[in-house]
Amino acid sequence: MSENNQTIRLENLSIGYFGKKGKKEVARGISANLYAGELTCLIGPNGIGKSTLMRTICAFQQKLGGKILIEGRELSEYQDKELSKKIGVVLTHRPQIQNMSVEELVSLGRSPYTGFWGKLEKKDKKIVEEAISLIGIENLKDRMIQNLSDGERQKVMIAKAIAQQTPIICLDEPTAFLDFPSKIETMQLLQRLCRDKGKTIFLSTHDLELALQIADRIWLMQKVQDRNRSTWHSQSHNLDDGSNYFSQSHNSDDSSNNLSQSQNSDDSPIQNENSTAKLTIGTPEEVAKSGALSAFIERKGITFDSDQLRVKINR
Repeated sequence: MSENNQTIRLENLSIGYFGKKGKKEVARGISANLYAGELTCLIGPNGIGKSTLMRTICAFQQKLGGKILIEGRELSEYQDKELSKKIGVVLTHRPQIQNMSVEELVSLGRSPYTGFWGKLEKKDKKIVEEAISLIGIENLKDRMIQNLSDGERQKVMIAKAIAQQTPIICLDEPTAFLDFPSKIETMQLLQRLCRDKGKTIFLSTHDLELALQIADRIWLMQKVQDRNRSTWHSQSHNLDDGSNYFSQSHNSDDSSNNLSQSQNSDDSPIQNENSTAKLTIGTPEEVAKSGALSAFIERKGITFDSDQLRVKINR
């Protein structure tokens, strides 16, 4: 993928949080890109740091080190209003909003352009109507937010992000509360926004097989093996076409590990190794071929077909 299509660039990023006992690092050494026109899905086990990574990219959480570049500009250089015109965000937590209709909440997506109490112009109202129609929640627009189910509320928040008309949309588990047909419809909608509108969409999900079928790119976040953890390090390499990255991670006493063997392969995914997590990045087929998905999924009674991108349960 060309650098002209690059909307987010992470350079040696460290993520984590500050607690009573000081700084807690979740992951470090993350170098990766997100592109216009691509749907990227972040997957991995609970507690690995997916939400931390998502919140850090969206400036809801302070980074511990490295760089986050939004359209070539460091994230920290943006004012809040500027950033709200670049990134739309949908998080999993329930919005603490009462006595507001669905249409009014979706209309808040226009606030970067009108101000929080600003009056909607004719153009703004049309954009809100289109967002509501895209998500298929016309029948809900007069309902109060507190009277919606979790799934309905999630659809409303996605509509609000669409009404915000940002080039980048980040969603933390957007299909978590939806029934299965709605999960598929939502993922297909997000895919169409990438294709037709050139959006950069980055989302975390536990709907693995759905992500593998629809995503352009997969970011798989996993724990690093404890063995010789303190001596692992990472280096990022750009392949010739600029469309794929990987890092060669090795132990000082063992430079012949499997990752280094894929250095000359055009379908090698990124491997970012760090103190607690590693990130494998590539197309669904590339990540499956690397063996990372099998390592993540397979256990007793469960196998992964890397050719069909399917999970199989052995009865």
